[in-house]
Amino acid sequence: MGHESNRSGAAAHYRCIGVGVGPANLSLASLLHGRSGIPNLFLDRKQSFSWHDGQQIPGTTLQVSQFKDLVSLADPGNPFSFLAYLHEKGRIYHFLNARFDDVPRLEFRNYLAWASRRNENIAFGESVEEVAYDEAANRFTVRTDRRTATADNVVVGIGSRPWVPPQGAGRLGASQFHVADYLARARDLGGKRVVVIGGGQSGAEAFLDLISRSGADLPRRVSWISRRQNYFPIDDSPFTNDFYMPSHADYFYQLPRERRHELNDRHILTSDGISESTLREIYQAIYVHRFIEGNEDLVALHPNRDVTDVRPGPLGGWEVAARHNGEAAAAPEKFDADVIVWATGYRPAAMDFLAPLAGRLETEGEELRVDEDYAVCWDGPADRRIFIQNGVRGQRGLADPNLSLNAWRSRRIADRLCGVRGDEQLSSFIEWSAKPAPRAERWSA
Repeated sequence: MGHESNRSGAAAHYRCIGVGVGPANLSLASLLHGRSGIPNLFLDRKQSFSWHDGQQIPGTTLQVSQFKDLVSLADPGNPFSFLAYLHEKGRIYHFLNARFDDVPRLEFRNYLAWASRRNENIAFGESVEEVAYDEAANRFTVRTDRRTATADNVVVGIGSRPWVPPQGAGRLGASQFHVADYLARARDLGGKRVVVIGGGQSGAEAFLDLISRSGADLPRRVSWISRRQNYFPIDDSPFTNDFYMPSHADYFYQLPRERRHELNDRHILTSDGISESTLREIYQAIYVHRFIEGNEDLVALHPNRDVTDVRPGPLGGWEVAARHNGEAAAAPEKFDADVIVWATGYRPAAMDFLAPLAGRLETEGEELRVDEDYAVCWDGPADRRIFIQNGVRGQRGLADPNLSLNAWRSRRIADRLCGVRGDEQLSSFIEWSAKPAPRAERWSA
């Protein structure tokens, strides 16, 4: 469906064109695959599929269930499920026998790449440069570096980009880099002083990898700085996970903006905490270094600090200055580093290709305002829509960039494209909204 147009490069019209092929749009492409009457095309400027390839550290695992794949929670029989991947590869029994506590992240990445290769409606190596609207033809015009196509609907799922604060943003290179580039950059660190900045899962994985090296590959010192008060675990308890159900996503959407931001800030550890298994491995590694091997000076843990400055060190390398958040009167602490690893998260990627429509799209803060089906509110026809995937955390909650509701969100968009509304799963055990007060009973005399 749309494959011939992809190969020929000829202009074509689609019901839906997707911009970006990360897990979000890959989920939608998988749900739409094979649906008659919904010609679709998904474009990505990368030459082939990738998903955090630069930080696929050996031994890292998913923080969510394998059932939270591209399609299973919306369409369990879909041929693009993780189970279908294992079956096709001939290793489904081996996977069961391995009894992984959590799915190896590289295995899940390989599953995603497998799904992208099986879908003829996906084209890599093609960059979308502009999305405009043709009033006369009543359709969107999507111009890439290879062709121009038109569509009734556009779905943006370009994901996020690595973010580094101003203290390091202008100095990235071999000796300062974001954790997204960890595998390529974190080599030849034996005997060096390394500072890891960031107290989430990515920072923990980088720190663990560094202190797990041996012999000549072991750094001289590894310092771990976090603004959080401690190295906190992810809250993965049953009732907390109800935040990552469709019924809560819809409840969250109806809340006032200030309340939504408050909830996201308060419950950040439900999505951005550290896996307990990772914390245990770190603690055990520190124990072995300090008490068994006598390597007392290898590890330095400094939570509850804000990095305030990074400048060239007096004897080479870098000097990192940090302020203790609980001791305002204390002098800034200084950390000497040969290499700095910024594990400071991601921010939504810029959508410059929407510039021709900028004046017509409603915004809420830094986000495009969306309706309950993730369609951007705009001044154009109601049956022509731009959908946003993984870009409205402030409106749809912490689950928006998470894999947990990926398939559900894609199903909702797919249903809107098809003009139907599929059956929803049962709501949470928790009553998120206040119930109306019962009417006062009238007693007869």
